[in-house]
Amino acid sequence: MLRWRGLAESAPDWNRTVVTIGVFDGVHRGHRALIDATVREAAALLPVPRPSGAEPPEVPPVVVVTFDPHPAAVLRPDAVPDRLTTLDHRAVLIEGLAADGLTVDGLCTLPFTQELSRLAPEEFVRSVLVDHLHAAAVVVGEGFRFGYRAAGDVALLRTLGAEHDFEVRTVPLLADADGTVSSTRIRTDVTEGEVERAAAALGRPHRVEGIVVRGDQRGRELGFPTANLSSPQYTSVPDDGVYAGWLIRDPARRAGEQETPLPAAISIGTNPTFAGERARRVEAYILDFDADIYDERVAVDFATRLRPTIAFSSVDALITQMNADAARVRELLLGG
Repeated sequence: MLRWRGLAESAPDWNRTVVTIGVFDGVHRGHRALIDATVREAAALLPVPRPSGAEPPEVPPVVVVTFDPHPAAVLRPDAVPDRLTTLDHRAVLIEGLAADGLTVDGLCTLPFTQELSRLAPEEFVRSVLVDHLHAAAVVVGEGFRFGYRAAGDVALLRTLGAEHDFEVRTVPLLADADGTVSSTRIRTDVTEGEVERAAAALGRPHRVEGIVVRGDQRGRELGFPTANLSSPQYTSVPDDGVYAGWLIRDPARRAGEQETPLPAAISIGTNPTFAGERARRVEAYILDFDADIYDERVAVDFATRLRPTIAFSSVDALITQMNADAARVRELLLGG
């Protein structure tokens, strides 16, 4: 999958493309349904088959258009939603859809700026979809809005498509027993510590990425050395508590490259057993592991919540519980 950023950077030398547009934060099951529809639309636009013995007809390239930062960071900086995925993880997830037969040929990231936000719907279509991507078809969700103050809707997009010679297809929102699958709903689940429910909507465990930084070494003193993650601003971090999950080193691999998940007990909170602790932390105690990973970029994937964060009456009581947490993680993730 080719990746490029902005309209100034040259897009691949493609004739016509099939495009889908959105933030795609989380690349959740609803997003995958939209990308699936885009891939199917590209296949439907196959040219007339060539004579027997000739090369097979070429499928128009599929391009996903996303935005960075989240539009709210520019339009509503006092109400920026927590981010479910980093931009790199988003790209890896989209590229990885090829394993399920959903091959995306290009990922175009548009820097969301005040200038971009002020483009009229007609100018957005002309500059992005027509001049830059040469769209033959555009596939969007049924509630898609675009252009200055979200003035453009699907009806206007169809009108502009007829004017500029591209088709428009809409995809209904995906729903399950808990309602519409959306990034907003998943963020709420994560915030409430409902990581299993979030994983069901995402189609995979929720992930938090960060750099391993030096803490106060308290875990090591207790016999449980932890990797302390420093995560980017607006990261969607689960509610305080202790979780079973996995730590992944070097998570920015390209899709298809091997990851080595390490079973871990993940603690989120302020360590209330110790007076004066106020900073909220994400710490991972990796089972059967003692390598130095300071300054490495890592990720933690959340499998299930074990318990809430509580203050213990003594350090010995805390150590007893930490042993129990580690044993529970071993049982859940390794079968004993």
